[in-house]
Amino acid sequence: MSKIDNTLIELCKKGNQTAQMQVYDAYSQAMFTIACRYLNNDEDAKDAMQDGFLKAFINIAAFKPEATFGAWLKRIIINQCLDVLKKKKLQFENVELSELRIIDDINWNFDRTISKTEILKAIAQLTEKHKIVVQLYVIEGYDHQEISQILDIPVKTSRTHLRRGKDQLKDLLKQNYNAARY
Repeated sequence: MSKIDNTLIELCKKGNQTAQMQVYDAYSQAMFTIACRYLNNDEDAKDAMQDGFLKAFINIAAFKPEATFGAWLKRIIINQCLDVLKKKKLQFENVELSELRIIDDINWNFDRTISKTEILKAIAQLTEKHKIVVQLYVIEGYDHQEISQILDIPVKTSRTHLRRGKDQLKDLLKQNYNAARY
């Protein structure tokens, strides 16, 4: 964030609505894109994004400039999306680590480069519980401890859902690759 942005955040902390609108305008498109990754419905994503902004402005005094404002806001938006999914009764099952087939490196076996768009489309096809963990880990960059806290699941369950999600993703990308060849 630039110094101007820090000034804008300080104005938001004082309840300045003009500054809040400027922050909203600056971040809304990016936060909507993030919300769409988690929620399959644009209206749900828009509602979650707006509720997330509301929470951010209500709790802006808690923002500490050690992290960027965008990263802080992103976490709020993701948590808001996860709340929406939890309300829809998405349950994360506790899975024992012993059930996990350990693979250090996924061997994709592709002759071509896979585009980011193809990967995002394949991620969207994963089962919900795997999709969310894959998104949080691969796209958002959270570690298993953070995912565990966000989703209120054990770390081992996060690891298991990630592995299973990656396996599903690999299979989907192989299917798409093979379908594109014929």
